[in-house]
Amino acid sequence: MDDNLSGVVCIYKEKGFSSHDVVNIVRREFNRIKTGHTGTLDPQAEGVLPVCIGKATKLCDTIAADVKQYRAEMTLGITTDTEDHTGEILTQNEVTKSAEEIKSAILSFVGKYEQIPPMYSAVKHYGKKLYDLARSGIEVERKPRLINIFSITDIDFSLLAANKVSFTVDCSKGTYIRTLCKDIGEKLGCGAIMSALLRTRSGQFYLKDSIKVDEFRALMSAGEIDKVLIPIEKVVGDCKQSKVAPKANNYLYNGNKINVGFLFNKSNIQDGDRVLLYDKDGKIAGLYKVRDGFAYPDIMLC
Repeated sequence: MDDNLSGVVCIYKEKGFSSHDVVNIVRREFNRIKTGHTGTLDPQAEGVLPVCIGKATKLCDTIAADVKQYRAEMTLGITTDTEDHTGEILTQNEVTKSAEEIKSAILSFVGKYEQIPPMYSAVKHYGKKLYDLARSGIEVERKPRLINIFSITDIDFSLLAANKVSFTVDCSKGTYIRTLCKDIGEKLGCGAIMSALLRTRSGQFYLKDSIKVDEFRALMSAGEIDKVLIPIEKVVGDCKQSKVAPKANNYLYNGNKINVGFLFNKSNIQDGDRVLLYDKDGKIAGLYKVRDGFAYPDIMLC
């Protein structure tokens, strides 16, 4: 397989797979080319998991930092040590709030708020992952993190008789939907857990774009890589593209700024533009930002 293959595979992660499992499956199918995911999903959660291949692994942080969207189910009247349905029950309470009161509590979390990461998470405390400490019966103080809930929509009370409410959340990187449900439950005074989670968007990647592991394997076996791999040119989104003149090639690979005059189709490139640059041989080199007549390296992909 071509070692220069680069791009993103958008996987629909099913229940039972960890994000690490999915990355390993993709890596094996691509003959162990470097791979990386763009934001962990819990094993019992489902949904969009973009996996970066080759040079695109340098875009992992950029993709991970983009907007996330989830469809979550919250069960009221219960708390667990994991903040979801997989943990041990800590408390059980009667749910007496009306649908309007529950909706008001849910919507009160729209905007920025400081969220305390759950103990059962991959956040590190002095080099140790919190979930490893939690499994050893150790609980440590966690610093709150500022996150942003951009919107909560499509609140569904059709299963309220079973104490279940579902809703769609658009949020920033680092938001724990489990903890959002817990915080809503605390505000209502009855407690709550996350009982189901589906990630429907990760940046520019949506549920409709994702394929399940079995489908991915079948397409790879059939040699239909073009139906699996989204090339870097499409991953970087709405930006201009250009090739450098041969005399600027060394500047490109040394990570220097490059005079826009050394770029092809320079008349179409202006200050403020984001440009995907190719070397003199047509190989992708990196994403650059244009300022004061120069292209400055933003993310090197070579």
